[in-house]
Amino acid sequence: MKKIALAAALSLAASTAFAGGVVVPAVTPAAVATATTSSSAGGLVVPLLLLLVLAAVAAGN
Repeated sequence: MKKIALAAALSLAASTAFAGGVVVPAVTPAAVATATTSSSAGGLVVPLLLLLVLAAVAAGN
């Protein structure tokens, strides 16, 4: 009787493990980040122009 109960328990456990069948995992493509190219002096243009304007105002006074 114990062997039958053990076999029934194992068959139930095995059937729940394969209940959904074989599932093919969905592979999402990796996102490719494109780097935006800019000049190396991109962050320096505005401060240099501001310094130039301030120098022109100071020279005018």
